[in-house]
Amino acid sequence: MTLIKTSILSSISTIIRVLTGFVVVKVVSVYVGPTGLALVAQVQNFVNMASAVASGGIMTGIVKYTAEYKENVEYKKKLWSTSLKSSLFLSIITAILVAVLSGFLSQKILGSSEYRYVFLLFSATVVLFVLNGILSAILNGQGEIKKLTALSITGSILSLIVSVILVINFHLKGALIYLIVTQSIVFFLSILFVVKSNWFKFEMFLENIDKKNIINLLKFSLMTLTATISNMSALIFLRNYIGTNLGWDAAGYWQGVWRISETYIMLITTTLGVYYLPKLSSIQDKNELKKEIFYGYKILMPLVIFMALFIYLFRDLIIRIIFTEEFSPMSDLFLFQLIGDVFKIASWLLGYIMVAKAMTKLFVYTEIIFVISFVLISIGLLNFWGLIGITISFMISYFLYFIGLLILTKYKIKIF
Repeated sequence: MTLIKTSILSSISTIIRVLTGFVVVKVVSVYVGPTGLALVAQVQNFVNMASAVASGGIMTGIVKYTAEYKENVEYKKKLWSTSLKSSLFLSIITAILVAVLSGFLSQKILGSSEYRYVFLLFSATVVLFVLNGILSAILNGQGEIKKLTALSITGSILSLIVSVILVINFHLKGALIYLIVTQSIVFFLSILFVVKSNWFKFEMFLENIDKKNIINLLKFSLMTLTATISNMSALIFLRNYIGTNLGWDAAGYWQGVWRISETYIMLITTTLGVYYLPKLSSIQDKNELKKEIFYGYKILMPLVIFMALFIYLFRDLIIRIIFTEEFSPMSDLFLFQLIGDVFKIASWLLGYIMVAKAMTKLFVYTEIIFVISFVLISIGLLNFWGLIGITISFMISYFLYFIGLLILTKYKIKIF
């Protein structure tokens, strides 16, 4: 499937996710306000981080090796069986730890032990998060883009219905719970989509754990866990820092801008995950790899620049539509955030080379350096310029990251 066809299908599901996501944000904004939106984001970041740990961070590896050995049934048996059993073991360990530390996590992440029930609920359902991730990764690796699109759309609509009911009836409590229950429900939808596939057989998951596959998956595990844990920890820390020093409403304003930012570039990142990872993984010739990267820039960069410009010009209208008048102070935060988004996508197009080619050490080093620089620059600029400082930090950090990846691509990876 070509980049354009993949982009069209990804765009359909992403547009649905964007529209349903904005309705959810609107409902949350009306019923819980800026502070509540910031707390919801805290839980969401924790869930993403803990889910990655529970799965062992192997989803990217599943996509790569499923795509690479698509016609090798015996290999896929070992790969999928190893992935399932190792993830189940890790998810059980994660569930126990989250349950035991639920009070501590509630206090540190949300500032109060009264939200302990959120972490207990997550610990009871984390295995469903992991299983859903494995099934989605297999569909991606198998090239089942149409099924992924249908699953995404169905899950988005279901998430919208559940979230609206919970938030309207239970306000902040409902907003925190919906983050957990919707993903768990989507797992059962994933089963239906996978079971109906011609290639699916239960025996594909019954092999013993294969040492070779464990080693291969660990390369991607380290990359995924580094990226997820470092980025989610940074966001949780910075949101807490803003909440403590500038107030939780200010944290909510930044979260509002961040939510718009991550939502519209979802169109790009979804395409990168669905098309680029399997594609780059299968390319062995450097000239062909170079051609594919330039093709990505040609198609995707004009799109992200146009979208960023559109959002900036109509930011006040967007705030009124998606949020409420209470969020109007966030209007001043858009400029540098949107410029940073452009550098972010430009960087990710290069960063996917390291992921696709399993360049573990290089990826881990660059990711850690980026996150540390983002946090340190943010603290400095927050103290100097106030809340707008964190968006300036975002722009500077991704610009430096992009320049760094250009240098690495030319002299270390030696593609250009």
